[in-house]
Amino acid sequence: MLATLFRIAIVPVIVALMMYRPPYWAMLCCALFIVASITDWLDGYLARRLNSVSTMGKFLDPIADKVLVSSVLIMFISLRWLEALAVILLINRDVIIGGIRSIAAAEGRIIAAGPLGKWKTTIQMIAIPSLFLGQISSALPFNTIGYYGLWISVALSLVSGAQYFKGFYQQSNLQPS
Repeated sequence: MLATLFRIAIVPVIVALMMYRPPYWAMLCCALFIVASITDWLDGYLARRLNSVSTMGKFLDPIADKVLVSSVLIMFISLRWLEALAVILLINRDVIIGGIRSIAAAEGRIIAAGPLGKWKTTIQMIAIPSLFLGQISSALPFNTIGYYGLWISVALSLVSGAQYFKGFYQQSNLQPS
């Protein structure tokens, strides 16, 4: 739970660094984002391993992830590192899936993340630091990896979102009107 709160608390720091760009800002943003990504994985791993999964943790963990990733992606638009369309698609998909999960929870059902959603997240956790690394060194194609990685995550996001919706629709009492 502390790791989840840490991820939320680190967002304003990363955003401020991206806005004001002091010396070494890209390196700091990259390091903070990687630490936040590792704490996300570690938090989930420990919760499952120690059998300490809580309702609050299940609620806050995906919110912390969305706040972290969406804030950085929005800042990428202002830096002209990524088109707004990619960010709009990613954020709107997450909002829709969050709504579907809320409806399912109200019906006593839990919709777990599917493999494509996990791949989307993994690719984002590689692509975002890659874009920061591209500002530090041009020796390797970090910018290209980051940019196209994020577009691949958009494609995976849309397909996995459609899968969530289809699965929810098939299991629910929703009827076309």
